[in-house]
Parts: sequence; C-alpha cells; structure tokens
Amino acid sequence: GQVVSQYTDRCNAACNQGGMRRTERFERRTRDQNAVRRLIDTLAEKGVAAISFTGGEPLLCLEEIAPLMEHAGRAGIRSIRTGTNGFLFMGADRLDFVPRMHHLAETLARTPLNTFWISLDSASPEVHETNRGLPGVVAGIEKALPILAQYDIFPAANLGINRHTGGNGDATLRTGANGDFDPAAFHFAARQAFARFYAFVGSLGFTTVNACYPMSLDPAEAATGAVYAATSTDDFIHFRPEEKAVLFQALLDTIPIFRPRLRIFTPRSSLLALIRQYQGQPERSYPCRGGIDFFFVDSRDMQAYPCGYRGAESLGRLEDLDLTSLKNEAFCRQCDWECFRDPSELVGPLLDLFRRPLALAGKLLRDREFTALWLQDLRYYRACDWFNARRAPDMRKLAGFGPRGV
Repeated sequence: GQVVSQYTDRCNAACNQGGMRRTERFERRTRDQNAVRRLIDTLAEKGVAAISFTGGEPLLCLEEIAPLMEHAGRAGIRSIRTGTNGFLFMGADRLDFVPRMHHLAETLARTPLNTFWISLDSASPEVHETNRGLPGVVAGIEKALPILAQYDIFPAANLGINRHTGGNGDATLRTGANGDFDPAAFHFAARQAFARFYAFVGSLGFTTVNACYPMSLDPAEAATGAVYAATSTDDFIHFRPEEKAVLFQALLDTIPIFRPRLRIFTPRSSLLALIRQYQGQPERSYPCRGGIDFFFVDSRDMQAYPCGYRGAESLGRLEDLDLTSLKNEAFCRQCDWECFRDPSELVGPLLDLFRRPLALAGKLLRDREFTALWLQDLRYYRACDWFNARRAPDMRKLAGFGPRGV
C-alpha cells in the first residue's frame, strides 16, 4: 500500500487549479516532525510500501522533509516520493543559482528518494509561469536538470492536464464557439496539445513524465469538500464528462509516439478504463483501492482519509487503524485522480489472480483490448525500471514501445 502524507498546506504559487494557492485565505498548517517520524514508524510496522510527502509546496520544508525521507528509508519503506512546483528553480541568471542547485541535489541525493516530480502545466513557458506566478522557472528547470543528473536524480515532469496544456490561443482546448461539442475536433486538438507537451519536456531534458488527470469539480461536488484542496471549479482545469472521455482517448493515442523517448508513467490500460467510465460503462473498470491499500493523511487534522477526494470519510489516526480489519472489496469510482486510480487499475488483475483466478481468466479472454494494453503496460513499466528517479533511462529497453509495438 501507499500513504500520501501532506506535510504542509503552505504554498507560494498562484495556480488557477489549486485551492492552496498563495492567494487563498485560510490558516496554514505544517506538521510536527516528531509526529511524522512516529507515523513513519507505524507505517513501516504495518507493512506500508510507499510514502509520498506532498503539500502545499513540499520543498518549502526541504530541510525538514529530507531527514524524514531518510528516516522512512531506515524504517524499511521502499518507495519514497516528493515533488515541487519548481520555485527553487527561479533566478537562473543569478550568481548563486548553480551553488543552490548543487545544494538541492546533494540534499536529495542523501535520501533514499526514488520519485521526484516537478510540476509543469503547459508546453508554453509563458502559460506555465503566468499560471503559477513563478517567472523564469522554466529556464531554471532546464539549467538545473543536468546538475541533478550529476547526482543521479532524474525528475519527472508532472503535468496537471488543463485547457492550456498545448499553449494559449488556437492551442487552447475548447468545445466550440457556441458551446457545441465536436468530439473529432476536440480529439485532434488534445492530441496536438499532448504531443507538444511531451516534445517540450523532452527538449528541456526530462526523461520521465507523469500526467495528473484533471482535478476538476462541478460546483455541487465542490460543496461537499475534498480534503485535499488541489481541486478547482475553474475553467482552466474543468472538463465536462463527455470532454474527459475524448481527452483520455487522445492521451491514450498520443503516448505510444513518445514511449521510446520518454518514460511515461501514465498506464494506457487505466486510460481505457476511465474512457469507459465516462462513456457510461463504469463496471468495466477496477474500482479504486483508496481506504483499503491507499490512504491520505491531512496536514490540518492529522487524520487519515481513503484519499484526498473523500473528505467526509475520516478514518481517524492512521496509527490507530487496524489495516487488517478494513473492508477488502474496492467499490469507489467517485473521482479519476491518477494517484490512486492508476495503481488500482494496474494491480486489479494481479489481485484477481489470487482471489478469483477463473473470473480473471474470463475477463482477460473477453476483453482483449484491456488485456493487450495491461500486459504492454507491465512490460513497459519493467523497461522503465519501475520509474526509479535514481536511474537514467535505458533507451534500448524503450525502443520497442513505439506505435508499431501497440
């Protein structure tokens, strides 16, 4: 299982899609280091395999989170992750930039960190920097990546899919002048946007890419309150269900073009499941295992939740929770957030292999499209060394995963 532990809800960015952006007025909280150490020890005892330190902006607390990552490694947690909005990469023309980047790299390299993401919202630096309120950050990222690589740190570009992924103007993903939805035109525009983005991050020097599916809410959903305030009703990131089905199809279709050049974390089998969900066939996907194998721990009340979305379902302190007593049958498809939905889809058949092998055999035989994508995802993940950010990609392993290999 994995635990996403929100260390702070402080943030210094101004993104349209973030409920924790610097312009929001609420009491900010940062967790106590000793309390997090105790949580880590408990998680290790319970057999949790992965922990993510998130925010807000986690690297506002770099000097606190780095020792916690070291502690997690010593405790036996195998997969340790964190990321950043990239604010540290501003000021690439300043004399202290290179020493600062070496300090960052040295600090991270001392930890057992094996996933490190840097947020990028668009193939256009101007769009990204305007949205985030972080001028000059893209040039700094490009300058910093070779320094990080000297310390065997290979970050992932983390795309929060939005209407400006491909850029502004004609590149904006719109439904039409009168609100009419043309699926073919939207699909074409979305494929162009994703292709521009992948080509752009590759040109910056990234070797790994992830995509966060749109964390958008309808106003009625927003009223119920996601506990993790990385959600928005803003048009920047809000897509209607019919748009999402086409958007995910465009991403599924674009990924093979770039798999031989980049380690793309997004599993195509999961995208297929989400497409079917938004086409009215949710039963053809695996439900999310949030609250069973995956958990979110909030920085404000230190309570555990099934995920960052289900804010009305506090599970109490994770330290007090008997994980073996939890209901083991997944059921939730309330959101499409990749952090828990992607691994749920990937691991679903593996769990069925042990729990209901005959039913799995029937599913794999009946659903050849899913089976082909899922098996290829597993082969591809292995070729990507399971996306270990401490290893450069082996391009020879990736070479066979282009469009002809689909």
